[in-house]
Amino acid sequence: MPKRALIVLLSGAAIVAISMGARQTFGLFLAPISDDLSVTREVFGLAIAIQNLMWGVAQPFTGAIADKFGAGRVIVVGGLAYVAGLLLATVSTDPAGLYLSLGVLIGLGLSGTTFSVVLGAVGRVVAEEKRSMALGLATAGGSLGMFAFVPAGQAVLSSFGWIPAFAMLAATAALMPVLAAGFAGRPERRQTNQLSSTADSSLGAALVQARQHNGYWLLNAGFLVCGFQLAFIATHLPAFLTDQRISPMTAALALALIGFFNIVGTYLWGVLGGRYRKKYLLSTLYLARSAVIALFLVLPTSDFSVLAFGTAIGLLWLGTVPLTSGLVMQLFGPRYLGTLFGVVFLSHQIGSFLGAWLGGYVYDRTGSYDVVWLAGIALGIAAALLHWPIADTPTIRVRPRPLRQPAP
Repeated sequence: MPKRALIVLLSGAAIVAISMGARQTFGLFLAPISDDLSVTREVFGLAIAIQNLMWGVAQPFTGAIADKFGAGRVIVVGGLAYVAGLLLATVSTDPAGLYLSLGVLIGLGLSGTTFSVVLGAVGRVVAEEKRSMALGLATAGGSLGMFAFVPAGQAVLSSFGWIPAFAMLAATAALMPVLAAGFAGRPERRQTNQLSSTADSSLGAALVQARQHNGYWLLNAGFLVCGFQLAFIATHLPAFLTDQRISPMTAALALALIGFFNIVGTYLWGVLGGRYRKKYLLSTLYLARSAVIALFLVLPTSDFSVLAFGTAIGLLWLGTVPLTSGLVMQLFGPRYLGTLFGVVFLSHQIGSFLGAWLGGYVYDRTGSYDVVWLAGIALGIAAALLHWPIADTPTIRVRPRPLRQPAP
C-alpha cells in the first residue's frame, strides 16, 4: 500500500477509534446522570437521540465539504465541537444542558470525525481492489475504541463519578484535531479506466442519479434499521442489565466484548465484501442480528448469556458500514462517497434517534424494554428482505480509448 494511503488509513482508524469509542461509553452514564440530575431515562435517551439526529442531519454537509476541500479541515472542526460538548456536559444541571451538550454539540462533532468523512478519504486513496478491506479496517477503528474506552470509562466512573469520567473523555477527544494532520491537502482523485457516471459530473448530478436508483433507497431503508438496533442497545443495554440484577462491571464488559469482536467482525465483513455480493451479505447480517437478539431474550439472563450476547452481536455490530459504504461506492464511484454515503447515514441516524428515544419512552411508561427489543427483531428481518432485491450493477460507463493513428 502506498505511503500516503497508509497514513490516511491509520490516521482515520485512530480518529474513528476515539470518536466512536467515547460515544459508546454514553450508555454507562444513563443511570448515574439520571440519578444525579433527577431526570428520567427518557430525558437522557432524548439527549442521545438528538445527538444521533444532529449527527445524521449534518453528515451529508460535512461529507460534501470533505469531498471538496479535504477531510482534515472537517475533522479539526468536528473534534473541537466534540470536546466542547463533553466539557459542557460536566456543568449541565438540567435537561436543556444535556440536550445541547450531549445532543447538539457532540452530534455535530461526530458528523465530522466518523465514517462518511473518514471512509470517503480512505476510499479515494486506496486502490479499487483493496477498498473493501481498507474500509473494513478503518471501520474497525471504532470497534477498537469501544473495546478500550468502555472498561476505562466504567473504571473512572466507578472510582470518581461521571464528571471526571467525561473530563477524561474530553482530554482524549482533543487528540482528534491533531490526528487530522494525516489528511492534509485536498482530496485526491484516483484515475481509472472505468469511471462511474458520477466521477466527472457535478455533485447535483450525482445526487439526482442516486435519487433515481431504487437500490439507493433500499440501502437508506436498511440502514435506518441498523441505526435503530445499535442505538437502542448501546444506550439502554447497561440499564436493562442493571434491571436484571447484572453488575455494572459485567454490563461494561459486555459492551467491551461488542467492541472487541466487532474488530474481527468488521474486518471479516469487509474482506467478504470484496469477494461476494454485498447485498446478500447485508441480508445475512441483518437476519443474524435478529436471531441473536431473539436468543438473548429467550434464554435466562445470566453473566454467561450477557457476555455471549456481547460476543455474538459484536461480530455483527458495524459490519454493515464497510458493506453499505462499499455498495454505494460500487454503484456510484468514489468521487462523491462522502456525500452519497452521508445521505444514507442520515437514514441510519433517524433510526438511531428512534432507538435511543423510544427505549427511554417505552421504559418510562411500561417499566420494560420488551416492546423495543421485539421491534428490533422484526425490523432486522425486514432489512434482510429489503437488501435482497437491490440492483447492484455499477452505474459504470467505459471511457472509450482513442483509436491509435497509423504511423505516417
